[in-house]
Amino acid sequence: MAESLDPGALAAAAQKARKAARDAARKAETTEKDAGEKANILPPWEQEAEGITLVDTHAHIDGEDFDVDREEMLARAKQAGVVAVVTFGDTMEASARVVKLAASHENVFGGVGVHPENAFPLTQADEDSLASWTKAKNIVAIGEIGLDYYWEKDEEKRKLQRKMFARQLALARDLDLPVCIHDREAHGDLMSILKTEGRKNRGVIHCFSGSWEMAKELLKLGWYIGVDGPLTYKNAAKLPEIVQKMPADRLLVETDCPYLSPLPYRGKRNEPAYVRVTAECAAKIRGESLVNFAEQTTKNACEIYGLNF
Repeated sequence: MAESLDPGALAAAAQKARKAARDAARKAETTEKDAGEKANILPPWEQEAEGITLVDTHAHIDGEDFDVDREEMLARAKQAGVVAVVTFGDTMEASARVVKLAASHENVFGGVGVHPENAFPLTQADEDSLASWTKAKNIVAIGEIGLDYYWEKDEEKRKLQRKMFARQLALARDLDLPVCIHDREAHGDLMSILKTEGRKNRGVIHCFSGSWEMAKELLKLGWYIGVDGPLTYKNAAKLPEIVQKMPADRLLVETDCPYLSPLPYRGKRNEPAYVRVTAECAAKIRGESLVNFAEQTTKNACEIYGLNF
């Protein structure tokens, strides 16, 4: 019976259901026209990569989406100019997998944490596990943590998200580690927490979806901002303006794979090599060369996450 399951298992079950919904939506995005357009474009790993050094600063490559071709996928990323990947746990189970994956690959780094969609009352044992995992090879952050009000409408569960977020921020402060933050339709509460409990934290607001005004406030607080595939969408709205205005030393590029594939790959499984597509789009918006933009964002990634490769 469901009542006999522990909170973490219930959260993992809910995550699986949401993943199935996302996968169905992702497949539905592909049209015959899109397929025709994709056929005429060389994938990133078949394009010239000399001088390009990119870091995919937010991925989820530990799960079953990559079980059949994980090593080939990482090889494709390297061919596309991606010199490192930072992959994040979103449950305790996923975080444990991230630790093993980062330990077995020189240029794969990781973060451990529990995503707000999977929020449950952390026990001291859970917190001790997260803390111990940060001592493992190539583990560089606490994440993915944060708030998600898009999926969660119940106020009591939102309250649990806020409590769990604050607790993981405190853990990161204790460990002197950066955090990677998820924020979806929770901008007000996120900013409130960062200005109070999180005022001594540092890190990244990943897949940024706020306004330029919010971005400016985050910059004042010392945060970095990550941009993903949605930058390439026709309905990117205010994101291109934000990318154009962002200080060069506070911007990161990400995939959030296997989700949020950039155009023209929308509807397909995302993977780290596609971070080059988002980087190309961002560089064009900023009037910079891809080589220079990649160099700066890689420098940013190394500074915030302490990457060494």
